[in-house]
Amino acid sequence: MIFLKEHLRKKNYDWAVMHHHCKENNEPNRRTFNPLNGYQVLFIINHFGKSIGKLTITDGCQLEELISTQLPLELKSELSVFNWLRGIYLYYSN
Repeated sequence: MIFLKEHLRKKNYDWAVMHHHCKENNEPNRRTFNPLNGYQVLFIINHFGKSIGKLTITDGCQLEELISTQLPLELKSELSVFNWLRGIYLYYSN
């Protein structure tokens, strides 16, 4: 399932496409991650869902909540945010 803009709980995202970020990107990399940019939040949530093989609306909302409330400030790239989410998922799934 693809997590969509309509599924996001927060409504105050910036929806500007950043010059270094394109909606067609396939993998998280060292691009700067802005947790206030809706496109980047959706990209990370959906990529994470693909990596674990499933994604529900509830899962996506939980990932959004983690990003908005617990994301460490020192994580600056899409790749570091993705790896952080993966670590949290592995921790809580065991």
